[in-house]
Amino acid sequence: MFRPCIDLHDGKVKQIVGGTLSESTPDTLKTNFVSSKSSADFARLYREKNLVGGHVIKLGPGNDQAAREALAAWPGGLQIGGGITTENAQSWLDAGASKVIVTSYLFPGAKFSLERLQQLSGAIGKDRLVVDVSCRKRAGGWVVAMNKWQDLTDMQVSKDNLEMLSEYCSEFLVHAADVEGLCQGIDEELVQKLGEWVHIPCTYAGGAKSIEDLESVRRLSGGKVDLTYGSSLDIFGGTLVKFEELVAGHQSDC
Repeated sequence: MFRPCIDLHDGKVKQIVGGTLSESTPDTLKTNFVSSKSSADFARLYREKNLVGGHVIKLGPGNDQAAREALAAWPGGLQIGGGITTENAQSWLDAGASKVIVTSYLFPGAKFSLERLQQLSGAIGKDRLVVDVSCRKRAGGWVVAMNKWQDLTDMQVSKDNLEMLSEYCSEFLVHAADVEGLCQGIDEELVQKLGEWVHIPCTYAGGAKSIEDLESVRRLSGGKVDLTYGSSLDIFGGTLVKFEELVAGHQSDC
């Protein structure tokens, strides 16, 4: 299934090359697209097409207002991620998010905290929680990356770890940070492994460059993994994939 996204940076809807996003070296940021449309415009578009399960990601500070505008445009229709903690998760649900997405908060000092996961899940309920296990490929597999995908944690993406995490959340979101924003193809091996390992809904993002990738992800994952398109999509300035074709394919599958 196609899952839509709204990536926010400096309060604007953007598509960036994920691996270049760093607060310490902002000059290295590579931006593929900056929209003249608001976050709410995209939320209304997704609502009109009934594209459920999409996500709004706040990439750094200065995005709260734009995020709230998107959620207000489609209450209950979008998930929200970026800076989510036990302290603010409920306020984002109250603002209209269907679920909250968490990564960095679960890894203080880049080390996984089961206690934090349990507290967050207990506070809002596992059915309102998505764990983002976005990752970078390293020898032996994939390692969860935090802090805008710049810092590697002590957790591998593996069957055992995903099973443990799924006790406390209702979905996974997985950005393949090494290919995010490059439009050079999905990480097929990762998608296949996710299909073998996950037992709850899972959305993969990173590298999708053709409408055929939707069928590839379905085949590789045994139908267990959904796909997000970014920089390749025409509504984000891309030339490789037409939004209306994706919507038509999505609706025919529903």
